[in-house]
Amino acid sequence: MRHELFEFLTTDLQFIRGVGPVLAARFNDVLGGRRVLDFLLHTPAYIRARGVTENISTATAGDVVTVPLLVKSHKQGGVFRGRRRPTQIICNDKMGNGVVIQFFNVNFLDYWLKKLPIGEWRMVSGKLDRGARPTINHPDFIEEMQNADKIPAIQAIYPAGEGLTQKTFSNVRDQIFNALPDKLVGESDSNVTEFFDALRHVHYPTGADDLLPNSTYMAKLAYWELLAHQSAIVISRRNRNDVRNRRAPRPKKYDLMGKFYATIPFELTGAQTRTLREIFDDLARDVPMMRLVQGDVGSGKTIVALAAAVKMAESGAQTALLAPTDTLAQQHFAKIKPVCDKMGIVCDILTGRDKGAPRREKLISLRSGRTKIIVGTHALFSDDVEYKDLGLVIVDEQHRFGVSQREALRAKGANPDLLALSATPIPRTLSMTIYGDMDVSIINEKPAGRLPIITTKLPIARTNDLIARLKLQIDAGAKVFWVCPLVEESETSDMTAVNARYTQLQKIFPTAGLVHGQMDKKQRDAVMAKFADDNSDMKILVATTVIEVGIDVPRATIIVIENAERFGLAALHQLRGRVGRGNAQSYCILLYGNNISEVGLKRLDVLTETDDGFAIAEQDLIMRGTGELLGTRQSGWINYHFVDYARHRDLFKLAASAARDMDAPDSWTRDLMFIFDRGVTISA
Repeated sequence: MRHELFEFLTTDLQFIRGVGPVLAARFNDVLGGRRVLDFLLHTPAYIRARGVTENISTATAGDVVTVPLLVKSHKQGGVFRGRRRPTQIICNDKMGNGVVIQFFNVNFLDYWLKKLPIGEWRMVSGKLDRGARPTINHPDFIEEMQNADKIPAIQAIYPAGEGLTQKTFSNVRDQIFNALPDKLVGESDSNVTEFFDALRHVHYPTGADDLLPNSTYMAKLAYWELLAHQSAIVISRRNRNDVRNRRAPRPKKYDLMGKFYATIPFELTGAQTRTLREIFDDLARDVPMMRLVQGDVGSGKTIVALAAAVKMAESGAQTALLAPTDTLAQQHFAKIKPVCDKMGIVCDILTGRDKGAPRREKLISLRSGRTKIIVGTHALFSDDVEYKDLGLVIVDEQHRFGVSQREALRAKGANPDLLALSATPIPRTLSMTIYGDMDVSIINEKPAGRLPIITTKLPIARTNDLIARLKLQIDAGAKVFWVCPLVEESETSDMTAVNARYTQLQKIFPTAGLVHGQMDKKQRDAVMAKFADDNSDMKILVATTVIEVGIDVPRATIIVIENAERFGLAALHQLRGRVGRGNAQSYCILLYGNNISEVGLKRLDVLTETDDGFAIAEQDLIMRGTGELLGTRQSGWINYHFVDYARHRDLFKLAASAARDMDAPDSWTRDLMFIFDRGVTISA
């Protein structure tokens, strides 16, 4: 990137006026980073129109209105007979209609009363409720009449998190885009200016259509993002086959595979055996392996990964297995270590929890080569982690790790082999363009004895009946997941929030647990670990989609997915895979809302009729509609910002073709790879 623009894009958000370190940390949780660039790539989800009216009687309950109001009187609230009453500001609109503004938060009453002085006009904007009188609770905007233009007629609404208001988002956005023109002065590459112009249009939409995947500017951004990814794929393939990256095949030092097959208490499926044959052939080649193993939930990818690690240990080299969460790393280690102990292979785990002397001992064992298999999180590529001979890197749920993160781990060895695992089935129509730098193996069989999960759909009106049935199952020893799509109630949605559902269920199941993405990670991991513990009294876990990957509870036999019609099919299939991991019969109940469409019902029917993840992924691609709250830009396979799999299939092909036709990436393409974190090591 150009130097001054590069510095600006990598600026920490805490240095934006009004942010600071606390809000920057909250932005990091939502954006997945805290740079200016991370903010620019986090675009609005929808718009909120704030039409001005002078006659409140023409507005409908639930509308967001902007109305000039004359403040008539203040009626300060307080506690009366044990109940807290709100403070009320009594107003009239220009037609003389009465309007009440209410505030329930007593901490800022003096501030609000000063903002609404008696006898003066104010432009007020907020959601209208109609009870005995038209009411606006906690208005979004209150401005003096001469500043009424500060209230946006069209407000961009960003996906937010705890402690981040829409005003904070708009403040940061305005400062960034006000500063950008100075950073682009003298920029001669029209692609660069066009890129930031497209971003500006998306961050300042003039209507709902501007945020649709096929709008002019969203499609441009999607194409450029795909070009960055496809260029990285082409470069990666060229680097992989570069003569400078060739290596001598590793000689066999120990006989371990025979012990491995004798140690595991079951026969591998035909698909597992075929996949291992493909992996072993790759390991014998003189170029590094780049292989993706796709397998449905419960297909046995972990044992295939362990077999690959044992094969690497036969040559005396080390394997690092990288998991996306601490919980998943612990679960992998619990499965792998007993097998390794029986074979005499030293296996260990390294996560952010390891501190002091225990961590130093693990690092010494790794550096000496004694530890042959190490399981862990991002801690595996920390600066102080050294390997004697890292031969194989295994990345679980590979779409959750950026290219730069995978490269950082591979840099710990001399051209190590890479094996990626994914439980997210990818439609065959897209797999070559998404993972064009990798060879693909598919495990399309499940181990013998696994019962199919019985999936049913149920209207949300029957929730109380369902809870009564769950109580019987829990009393009989079952463990239950209950998944909700939101953390807090939303003005624009009728979905039950996870906190509200947890409060209800805890009255019936006092030991119920709660996890969601806004919780502290250590606290979330502790709750998940307690639920997974067979001896724990926690029998029901209320959660958001944070449980989609990273928790293995064989005793969990029931999962309830609330407002299932709001999820993509691929996400539903992933969630369903949290049960059915033991030998007992498991069940998935899809609770759907009152306003479900015919298409929504058809999508749920797909889940009830098949458990073939690849067939479901194809249907998801075909059926996903623009109105899906959680599916519009859902990208479960790669963390795209603008790409929509269902609507941008033609762009995949165009970007792949353009990247293949390039002899070498030009300056603009390198800029794109930086912008979208698709950087790869580019050979000189």
